[in-house]
Amino acid sequence: QVQLVESGGGLVQAGGSLRLSCAASGRTFSSYSMGWFRQAPGKEREFVAAINWSGGSTYYADSVKGRFTISRDSAKNTVYLQMNSLKPEDTAVYYCAAASVGTIRWNSYEYDYWGQGTQVTVSS
Repeated sequence: QVQLVESGGGLVQAGGSLRLSCAASGRTFSSYSMGWFRQAPGKEREFVAAINWSGGSTYYADSVKGRFTISRDSAKNTVYLQMNSLKPEDTAVYYCAAASVGTIRWNSYEYDYWGQGTQVTVSS
């Protein structure tokens, strides 16, 4: 069992930065691949970024490539999403998720555990 708690969301102006954190509980965290998804009002949940179990491989949605960076610190059981050059269209609830498979996944149904989400609002 893995429990995930996101933090770091908030209100920021366009062009600004935020760093989201996702703290995980459970001894097997280091074997899980991790992902970030987001859901804007009236829209479906969409993939943002993923990192494999070792942290050696990452993958991004085209909409955030070059602006967002996913990383993990297994000693702290935490995964991060550094978000730079934020745009109003990045406004959404951001969720972290864990996949027991350990490799990069971008489909939400391949993730086993989800956090409760953190709101990110980017003003123009």
